[in-house]
Amino acid sequence: MANELIPSDHLEQAANRFKILSETVRLELLNQLQMKGEMTVSELVEATGHRQANVSKHLGMMAREGLLSRRKEGLYVYYEINDPTLSALCMLVCGRIREEEMS
Repeated sequence: MANELIPSDHLEQAANRFKILSETVRLELLNQLQMKGEMTVSELVEATGHRQANVSKHLGMMAREGLLSRRKEGLYVYYEINDPTLSALCMLVCGRIREEEMS
């Protein structure tokens, strides 16, 4: 018999993590942070074209979940990816999507 896909005591945490990653805007913000490293809210607004309030809301959610770290310097808040599993997870999912497209 196989092991559990997700241990029972981690189901809620895993569901929350997948829920956070289920929003297109958040994935777009993560793409920018992956490509460019640490960025301010203003830089992310400029890079994505999304409104400042929307970007701030999504960044806050990801930071609370532990996906991002943030630091304040003067008037600016800087964000960067804080979860080393994100790139591996995205690569696995996108690799599978590519395989399906080729089938």
